Amino acid sequence: MKKRFLLTSFDTWLSDQESNSSDDLLQEVSKVESIPHDLNFLRLLPVDVMLASSWVIQKIDQWQPDYIICCGMAASRQRLSVEVGANQGAIFLQSAVNLEKLVSGTVATDISKDCGKFVCEGLYYAVLDYLQEYQLTSRCIFVHVPVLNQDNFLPILADFLLIINNLALA
Repeated sequence: MKKRFLLTSFDTWLSDQESNSSDDLLQEVSKVESIPHDLNFLRLLPVDVMLASSWVIQKIDQWQPDYIICCGMAASRQRLSVEVGANQGAIFLQSAVNLEKLVSGTVATDISKDCGKFVCEGLYYAVLDYLQEYQLTSRCIFVHVPVLNQDNFLPILADFLLIINNLALA
């Protein structure tokens, strides 16, 4: 049986940005025909925690995915970063996914404990909180995507596809 995935990305938030690398990556993933899973995309989320969270939660209810991969841009990073969890005040929620096992075999991916203090952390926290509160079996991770270029594009795309496959085997 095919595993159901919900993959999300953000829109740009600065006037000089041509694109958001998280959305650039998902656009490329959507072109890959050999993925043996059911991928549903929710791209170009508004850069607003409340709106983005409500859109994603609505899609979780509608699609009932096995896995949720939320993606955001991290322009200062050079590699993919899979986030351990997210903070809201003094409360820290952690992904239920074994991240060490998840990134096994990747070449351009790190595990990060710094989800940032922007909309990425807010969305990740909201989704983890929702899954926990309603005791849903869906598992969620957050992946920060660096600016893509000719040097890092292929390793990052390959790692992201491997992460999808590793999640499906979890």
